[in-house]
This record gives sequence, C-alpha cells and structure tokens, in this order.
Amino acid sequence: MSSRTLFVAVVALWAAVLASAAAVVYTKHQARTLFTELERLTGERDRLNIEWGRLQLEQSAWSAHGFVEQVANRQLKMSIPSAADVKIVRP
Repeated sequence: MSSRTLFVAVVALWAAVLASAAAVVYTKHQARTLFTELERLTGERDRLNIEWGRLQLEQSAWSAHGFVEQVANRQLKMSIPSAADVKIVRP
C-alpha cells in the first residue's frame, strides 16, 4: 500500500469515528428530550385522570335523588304531591 492510500484510509476512518461520535451525542440528546416529553405527558395524563375522577364524583352528587328533590323544591317551588292528589290512569 502506498502512503497516499494509507493517508486516505486514515482520514476516512477518522471521519467515520467523528461522524459516529456526533451521531451518538445526537441520539443521546434526542433520547433525553423524548424522555422529558414522556414524563411531561405522563404527568398531564395523571392530572387529567384525577380531574376526570372528580368530575364523575361531582356528576353523581348532582344526580342524587335527594339533591334533585332539594333543587326542585327550593328553586322551582315544586313539591311531592300528597297521596290524595295522585290519579292513576289505566288504558
């Protein structure tokens, strides 16, 4: 092998090592960035799950029979009819 060919081979190997080192650094950076994004999304998911649970509890409280009866009585001035006022209609 001539010294020119050896020089070209060394330069090519040096460039390949430098390119692979840059690729490793870039890949590590991307992995850290993606991991940070994953952690942020996981935290947001957990927060939304907690909020969803609270909304379900609130909805069940709003639809409870006693609460509906109180609102109907207080705000709409409705009351449960007495047994004498109830008429049963049959076909």
